[in-house]
Amino acid sequence: MFSKETYVGRRAELKKMVKSGIVLFFGNNESPCNYPNNAYYPFRQDSSFLYYFGQVRDGLVGVIDIDNDTEILIGNDIDIEDIVWYGSVDSMADMAAQVGVANSAPMSALKEIVDEAKAKGRTIHFLPPYRHDNMIQIMDLLGIHPSQQRKAASHELRMAVIKMRSSKTAEEIEELERASIIGYNMHTTAMKLVKPGISEKYIAGQIDGIALSYGAKTSFATIFSQHGEIMHGNPSEALLEDGRLVLCDCGAETVNNYCSDHTRTMPVNGKFSQRQLEIYSIVEECHDLALKVAAPGVKYMDVHFAVCRLMTERLKELGLMKGDVDEAVAAGAHAMFLPHGLGHMMGMDVHDMEGLEQIYVGFDEETRPNLEQFGTNCLRMGRRLEEGFVVTDEPGIYFIPALIDDWRASGHCAEFLNFDKLETYKDFGGIRIEDDLLITADGCRFLGKDRIPYHPADVEAFMAQNK
Repeated sequence: MFSKETYVGRRAELKKMVKSGIVLFFGNNESPCNYPNNAYYPFRQDSSFLYYFGQVRDGLVGVIDIDNDTEILIGNDIDIEDIVWYGSVDSMADMAAQVGVANSAPMSALKEIVDEAKAKGRTIHFLPPYRHDNMIQIMDLLGIHPSQQRKAASHELRMAVIKMRSSKTAEEIEELERASIIGYNMHTTAMKLVKPGISEKYIAGQIDGIALSYGAKTSFATIFSQHGEIMHGNPSEALLEDGRLVLCDCGAETVNNYCSDHTRTMPVNGKFSQRQLEIYSIVEECHDLALKVAAPGVKYMDVHFAVCRLMTERLKELGLMKGDVDEAVAAGAHAMFLPHGLGHMMGMDVHDMEGLEQIYVGFDEETRPNLEQFGTNCLRMGRRLEEGFVVTDEPGIYFIPALIDDWRASGHCAEFLNFDKLETYKDFGGIRIEDDLLITADGCRFLGKDRIPYHPADVEAFMAQNK
């Protein structure tokens, strides 16, 4: 938790931006597995609730009455049976005071507050819900069916929260740096363990343990697979095979709920083959291009397409693509190899604020993505960069057999793709290199004190030294 003054200041700024009405921030509840007391799924508080109210306990709602300049932390004090099993916790009044909220009240008071506001015709703001228990609570309070709640959510509140959470303060950047340090340890642990005969699941489990051992958690489900062409390839029981590549995409979340997100691709036997090195070097060059051109005022969509043009040029040199580079990119031919965007916003959520709808988080009126074109429709970030933004830089090249077959059969982008040569890469897999970029006053820099090895010679040297 940050200082009390941090949360007081955030709520004060929000009041200025939203201007009137009552704001409800619904915290999350426990998500048990199999039966109510089996808290198998770790509790994770809602990020926007955390941003403004800071507390990580379940069963809380934050209320901000803008017109009357009052704030209330809603929730029930725990009873003696809970104390027996889980130990004593701070009272609601104490938790409210810790984040500079003057008032606390039991959950039963929330309906009274909402009913009074409704009777007076006041605006009640809430964010788009994503958990069904909160949807039920909103229906009980406001009479809005869950199917209509995202549409009924407050646009004014959504845009204010996006604006505030997009630019990271110095204390937030410190947390993101801590997450990157844990991420470094996760990835270098994987590099030390990778060798033929070890299972994907074993290494993924060791990676996750690193995050947990630092008092944190993984920021998303770890991706670790020899099938790097599968974007979200879950670790399987398959044993690592000599001569193949393995892709590791993982990150940590700190105890204060800020995330890291890195990807590395490494040769299972510690040495890239010539064919692997040719493709890897293209991804490496594309990754480094973003570091050169991303800066305040630059549209991240332009950075994405600069990477796509560079990738297309290099794939032409290998004979995998052909034709005019600009025409190929305009037609979306590069999406055969890069079907996702260059990156996404990152912060308290690894895909920061994605629950508030990506069209508002990652784009504005001048950067709306082309939702009709394969690949471009998967962009998550295109808006003009500002100092304090944190975005991922994650180009990749993937050889997806089913996609190759589909495009070849339909003739899609045939004037830009050499399908005969693509056939010989169906067993290749995929490569991605990802780091987290902080936009600075005059450019950008990678987060993290130490750089996880990614230049080919550095990857091979690290793996050789840590066998």
